[in-house]
Amino acid sequence: MTDTRIARRYASAIFALGENEGKTANAKRGETLKALDSLLDESPALDRVFKSPIITVAEKKKIVGNLLAKLDADPVTRNFCNLLADKDRLAFFRAIVQAFTKKLDEAQQIIRGKLTTAIALSAAKQKAVKADLEKKAGKAIELSFDVDKSILGGVVLTVGDRVLDASLRAQLEILRETFKRGN
Repeated sequence: MTDTRIARRYASAIFALGENEGKTANAKRGETLKALDSLLDESPALDRVFKSPIITVAEKKKIVGNLLAKLDADPVTRNFCNLLADKDRLAFFRAIVQAFTKKLDEAQQIIRGKLTTAIALSAAKQKAVKADLEKKAGKAIELSFDVDKSILGGVVLTVGDRVLDASLRAQLEILRETFKRGN
């Protein structure tokens, strides 16, 4: 079974539990899972513990339990993470969080994207761009902003697996290819 299939199955299971508990259960659970995922980002050693076949299930459960206690996780989230440890699935934790977040976004009708520009946009401009994109999409958008001087100008918008490259670098690349072909 592939990593993504495993992640989707576990994410679907915990998401279904949250739907039975009420509207806010999945949102709160998502925050806790993302916080634990952030701890893995901050500590590569902790990430290796999750993936290590040498560390026993009991040790993993103790570590996860301590982390979840600090994050004030609900009992279902604690039990879920213990189940992951018991089934030797903690190695897939990050993929599970990603799949859970995707399900949560779909349920809340939120689109996530990233807008890359050559220069930093002011807060007012970011707000205006976000509002314009939300109006066009007809859904709420969680938009992160990035600066990449190599695009020279314009924007690169990434939403899910779609990329709209309206950068000057892309335009120049198209022009160069046109000249190469002799058109």
